[in-house]
Amino acid sequence: MTASDVTLSDSAARRILDLGKAEGRPLMLRVAVDGGGCSGFQYRFDLVEAPEPEDIRIEHDGAAALVDDLSLAMLKGSQIDFVDELAGAEFRVRNPNAKSSCGCGVSFSI
Repeated sequence: MTASDVTLSDSAARRILDLGKAEGRPLMLRVAVDGGGCSGFQYRFDLVEAPEPEDIRIEHDGAAALVDDLSLAMLKGSQIDFVDELAGAEFRVRNPNAKSSCGCGVSFSI
């Protein structure tokens, strides 16, 4: 699998760049899938300055997200997005592989 199997939305790219500007240093969004959550798996988001050796880099409009090889298999065809709604602002993964998800949208099953 390659980085092209996962995409970064315009709004996610803008938010990553804005967070880097606010911090005064370039940042990347690391997206991982961990076991746990109420549906079996959950997404984890971290802001980092540098990739790990096994990370796969996803770029869009000058912003970058990083995904490890194991997580990439569960994220195939997904889009990493950023939404700003009345209930709050957050990064989300729109994952076509998820068979179900919990109400919070952070955990899912495949």
